[in-house]
Amino acid sequence: MFRTYLFLLIILVPAAEIGILLWSGKTIGVLPTVFMILFTGVMGTYLAKSQGLKVIRQAQQQMAYGQMPGEAILDGICVLAGGILLLTPGFVTDLAGLLLLIPATRKFFKYWLAAIIRRWMNKGTIRIIR
Repeated sequence: MFRTYLFLLIILVPAAEIGILLWSGKTIGVLPTVFMILFTGVMGTYLAKSQGLKVIRQAQQQMAYGQMPGEAILDGICVLAGGILLLTPGFVTDLAGLLLLIPATRKFFKYWLAAIIRRWMNKGTIRIIR
């Protein structure tokens, strides 16, 4: 099941990116489209760096109090994925990356990611050893 979704993502996302980039280039012009892609890459780098540093401080604070930094790890996974998506050229990946980097929208993805990890643990696919 997971492989099917992954296969569809590998095929559909680049196809959508190419279509949207072609439409954007035709509608607003090639140079504005290129500048928008470069701008989102630069802003994505800045946002990923600032959110990443915030997550590291959160993890350090939780560990200083003797807590497992589970929430910070999920935040870190989302920030890393969001940063990678923002650096990938295209508008679809930029939107997905932005949603992963904004703390308010990241909550949905963290809940979804935690549910997947919990399901893997219940199945015995993944094990957490303390």
